[in-house]
Amino acid sequence: MREFAYTAPATLADAVEALARGGPGTRVLAGGTTLYDLMRLGVETPRALVDVRRLPELAGFDTSGPDELVFGAGARMADVAADPVLLRDYPALAESLAKAASPQLRNMATVGGNLLQRTRCPYFRAGPPYPCHKRVPGSGCAARRGPDRDQAVLGTSASCTAAYPGDWAVALLAFDARLDLVGPAGSRTIALAALHRAPADTPQYEHTLADGELIVRIRVPVTAAGRGSAYHKAGDRESFAFALASAAVAVELDRHGTVVDCRIALGGLATRPWRVPAAERALLGAALTGEAARRAGEIALTGARPGAHNGFKTALGARTVAEALRIAHDRWPR
Repeated sequence: MREFAYTAPATLADAVEALARGGPGTRVLAGGTTLYDLMRLGVETPRALVDVRRLPELAGFDTSGPDELVFGAGARMADVAADPVLLRDYPALAESLAKAASPQLRNMATVGGNLLQRTRCPYFRAGPPYPCHKRVPGSGCAARRGPDRDQAVLGTSASCTAAYPGDWAVALLAFDARLDLVGPAGSRTIALAALHRAPADTPQYEHTLADGELIVRIRVPVTAAGRGSAYHKAGDRESFAFALASAAVAVELDRHGTVVDCRIALGGLATRPWRVPAAERALLGAALTGEAARRAGEIALTGARPGAHNGFKTALGARTVAEALRIAHDRWPR
């Protein structure tokens, strides 16, 4: 047992102050569904925890606005997934939460914390004797010479092939979500696309948050394409399994069935949530036929670099995109 300090601030300002006072060894405790696990494994060894579960500034969400959907970072995944507006008008957002983890975890985990969950790469989580740049920078990457079935095929580097594990961030990326942040230097807003970092030669840095900075809320622009959206996930089990490949797609069709708006993002295949503009452009101005969907899937996986044991992910990813597009097409109101 490693000792650590514990603080439960009453306000957001107090939480920011506690994080700044604690320094780099301080971690935020929200749902705790990832942090506790990593502490047991010895991956995370915080010297202090700042518990933000009761902060009113992070609670709740509102999907009734005319311009944007707003989700407090402390809203529970299960509550957001069950929202009737999302189920009707943005099924991809609801599905990305409902298909993540188990019901017990969804009842505890927060939508803000979910964005920052760390990889399930077995070498990262196992620790010694397996080298891992994420865990010990400069030590090496065991996946480069060991079994790599679950590793990424997009966005990898010589230092790391670990796949980003989340679902919610993939769907949010397809909807151009933005994040409101607060920290010791004040408040700022960033695109969700700017949150996660590619590994390059510093895979230990997984996001762009500054020390002591918190996600306060997630904002999603209202779009008609939400009605024609889907989150399709392929994994070893239907529930409580991380994606081998997933796709969040949204399409808007005109009265002739021509695609006038298209968004495609990938999960389980890349080192971070992965948007594929080239595949989106291939569908704009065209009918969303089965052949067009299959071609978009192939384009989405352009540039994939499989390892020794995960070459199947290229074809699986392309089929996952095509199937998500088929579901989205069928959901578009007529």
